[in-house]
Amino acid sequence: MKQATTIEQQIKTLSDRGMLLDIGHEKTEEILSDIGYFRLGFYSFPFETSFPATYNRTHQFKEGSKISDVIKLYYLDCDLRNVLSKYINRIEINFRTNVIYKGSNRYITCSTWFANPKIVESDFLNFFNKKVYNESFKRKPIIRRHHKKYKSDNYAPAWKTVEYFTFGSILKLFKNLKDETLKLEIAFVYDIHNVNILQNYLESIHEIRNICAHGGVLFDHTLAKALVNGPALTITNSNKNKLYATIQITTFVLSKISMNRSKDLEKEIHALFAMYKDDPVLSNIIVKISGYNFIN
Repeated sequence: MKQATTIEQQIKTLSDRGMLLDIGHEKTEEILSDIGYFRLGFYSFPFETSFPATYNRTHQFKEGSKISDVIKLYYLDCDLRNVLSKYINRIEINFRTNVIYKGSNRYITCSTWFANPKIVESDFLNFFNKKVYNESFKRKPIIRRHHKKYKSDNYAPAWKTVEYFTFGSILKLFKNLKDETLKLEIAFVYDIHNVNILQNYLESIHEIRNICAHGGVLFDHTLAKALVNGPALTITNSNKNKLYATIQITTFVLSKISMNRSKDLEKEIHALFAMYKDDPVLSNIIVKISGYNFIN
């Protein structure tokens, strides 16, 4: 089993593998103390001679690889996460609101429709009772006050309960609704006329949201599930798992909520990537890995 190394040993390893420490020893030490050697490795990977192979890696760097370029890629990734987070949050809240509103008005006599076996599939009910409506959830002030006032209620109504669902939970609820007409009605809000396309779009946005929320590595992320053709863009083998295709889908969905915010997102993404347009190293990585096209 490998052992932990000191920062001095890490600096030597980078140098021995061909990384040019063009920011100097002291600054390299500061970066490694701040970001971490292992985490920085995600951003130095595209500079390896064996990239994009993930097995039998030599960990040797291409000639001329500079740690300053690795750091620029790291901060590009940070900026991407920050930009996308605020706009995806708008989508998450809007989608949750629409599920609550349309579901509650469809089942006007059943305020706890989200836990009704006639309305939702058993898979969701099992998940909800075991993973969501637990003691921690019930301690939320609004939920706690509801049960204190209405002691016989098994659950608080949808507009109280579902409001606290995570993006993942609200997606799971949506997918497990038995009424396809209701799901289609919700899809229409986003000018999407196929439930499966909406699910695919939102699953990809949710995947990116989780990376942003937890400080994950975003620039080279490959979607777990391929995107499908739809009104946002045409999907091909070259973009079906790419980050930028998901950004385009995010922009499309956001445009059905607020055209101004959609335009803001598009401008911020283009402005961010434009900073590296004349950087031959970073622009090449952006195009090859994220799928962005500087001609856009």
